[in-house]
Amino acid sequence: MVNVSLSRGHLPDSQKHAIVSPLLKKTGLDTADMANFRPVSNFTFLSKVVERVVARQLNDYLTAANLVPRCQSAYRRHHSTVTALVRVLSDALTAANTRQVTLLDLLDMSAAFDCVDHLILLQRLQRNFGISGLALQWLTSFLTDRTQQVTYNGTLSKMQRLLYGVPQGSALGPLLLNLYTADIGTIVESHGHRLHQYADDCQVYVSVPVTDAAAAVDRFSRCVDDMSTWLSSSRLRLNPAKTVVIW
Repeated sequence: MVNVSLSRGHLPDSQKHAIVSPLLKKTGLDTADMANFRPVSNFTFLSKVVERVVARQLNDYLTAANLVPRCQSAYRRHHSTVTALVRVLSDALTAANTRQVTLLDLLDMSAAFDCVDHLILLQRLQRNFGISGLALQWLTSFLTDRTQQVTYNGTLSKMQRLLYGVPQGSALGPLLLNLYTADIGTIVESHGHRLHQYADDCQVYVSVPVTDAAAAVDRFSRCVDDMSTWLSSSRLRLNPAKTVVIW
């Protein structure tokens, strides 16, 4: 069944229906505020099997072609939150050893999984990562005509069609989000700054001599503005930043 799906470039509609369970992001948050819940999608067993096969083949292709986003630590083999933390901290400490100050912005995207534009994603997969033919056809089928129902307190909602987003809780959704946001690294590098990501969390930072700190703040602001503009064109947006100065 998996081979038939891949050879035809088609995922049946029956495998694109999700039962969404809202899970509280952190213990103790207000359960009356829907923003405090994370929508986790549950799929059929067969859908998960097909997705894992595609995710593995896609990861192998990206690795062999050296197309994996370098500054991303989420959903990558041999990477984790520890990888992201060690990289940023190591760069800051190395700068401190040369008497430089590090400006660090902690950014995250608002509801990134739910706001992915399918057409833009497919265009980027083709343009930036060389995915075409039957592979692109299958991914198009995977993204389109998806449906979901929400289960909460034993009640199941009416079925709704999804026009945007990649499903949280799927094997393929997180990888597609990484590829969708990969251009952020190019924007940050164009300003001479560094970036490290874990999924939709971004750490943008730059190290400069103390005497250049004021000018660096201005460059930093322009960088974040350009990121916000690019994200808006991708139907995403940044939550308010937390700026940290490391001496």
